[in-house]
Amino acid sequence: MKRVILHSDMNNCYASIEIQRNPALRGKALVVGGSVEDRHGIVLAKSVEAKAMGIKTGEALWQAKNKCPNLIVVAPHYEVYLDFSRRARAIYYDYTNQVEPFGLDECWLDVTGSVHLFGTGEAMAHAIRRRMKEELGITVSVGVSFTKTFAKLGSDMKKPDAVTVIAEEDVARKVYPLPTDAMIGIGSKTKEKLRAVGIHTLGDLAQADPSLLKSRLGINGEKLWKKARGMEEDPVRDRDDLLPVKSVGNGITLREDLKNPVEVRRIFQILALNVARRLREGELMARGIEIHLRDKDLRSMTFQRMLPTDGASSFLLRDSAFDLYTEKVDPARPIRAVTLRATNLVPSKAAVQTDFFSDYEKKKKEEDLDRAIYTIRRRYGEEAITFLGLLNDTKMPIRTNDVITLPHPVFR
Repeated sequence: MKRVILHSDMNNCYASIEIQRNPALRGKALVVGGSVEDRHGIVLAKSVEAKAMGIKTGEALWQAKNKCPNLIVVAPHYEVYLDFSRRARAIYYDYTNQVEPFGLDECWLDVTGSVHLFGTGEAMAHAIRRRMKEELGITVSVGVSFTKTFAKLGSDMKKPDAVTVIAEEDVARKVYPLPTDAMIGIGSKTKEKLRAVGIHTLGDLAQADPSLLKSRLGINGEKLWKKARGMEEDPVRDRDDLLPVKSVGNGITLREDLKNPVEVRRIFQILALNVARRLREGELMARGIEIHLRDKDLRSMTFQRMLPTDGASSFLLRDSAFDLYTEKVDPARPIRAVTLRATNLVPSKAAVQTDFFSDYEKKKKEEDLDRAIYTIRRRYGEEAITFLGLLNDTKMPIRTNDVITLPHPVFR
């Protein structure tokens, strides 16, 4: 029995949600974007009207405004988008428990086992499309096919508010004429490698010699060949089939460059508080740490190491991150962006290897202090308590995006 896979893509997700929240924006050229003052001045999402003006996701706001002087720029509201994503998944779960997120705005659904309850894949796609419009006030494009790759291709073919079916007999007509980079997993570099051996379309890819693809692209070449031929067997992950959490991180682009180690340490403290809070919420602790820095010339640096002891306190994360920074980075180097990531995560109840040289009494006091800070902030707000050093100008942006890498349960 052929699988029945849907791919649902929320159209112009961030922009559509902002319009739904404020109907006065409907029909206007609108983008969701960061702040120019905070150096987040790029287009994150655009309305249909803005797209018609040639505005593209990822371009600078000043470029977008040159194309459309009357452009409306709305600040992002990530918690709202996350809430819409959860509500969309609640609709999907009415049809199957096999729902695999692909970002906030896209999901695959395996509805093979649901056709006897709800009808064909196309019928379910239209039902989902109508419910999203009625219950959430936004539109989706849904692809229906027998593999995940072709279902996603279908959702990309017709937008907005549409359903596209790619049956097995449709592949040669609908899929094979498309350029290779229309398929997920093929970026600009892979496209160029394929073009160098005369492969320009997905039809070319499907008819190519798999041994040639493997010699050029490694094992990925063979996987792409199978996907183009409709031989993909990748499952849609069940809602209870969660991947283990590998890291929890938080990063920020500063309003101004950090000019000295004291300023960098303050930012590590802010980021460490956020990461430690999420570790505590997830009942996890870290065994390693990673820092990622970008300087004023946009050159990136990444360093990592194991922690001196397993833990989840902000002080342990801050001090380890700062030690790594002072070891590896010229203190005179201006820093534009900082990310701190807790890695090698284990359950908080896991056994901890002890030694004679660690101050466990100090570690316990730091964890108790973290717990007290989180409790006070949860009750009285983020500004109710902080560190004395953070009362100075930390150069943090006025608007921050507290998006932290977490496992799938956060989307439920």
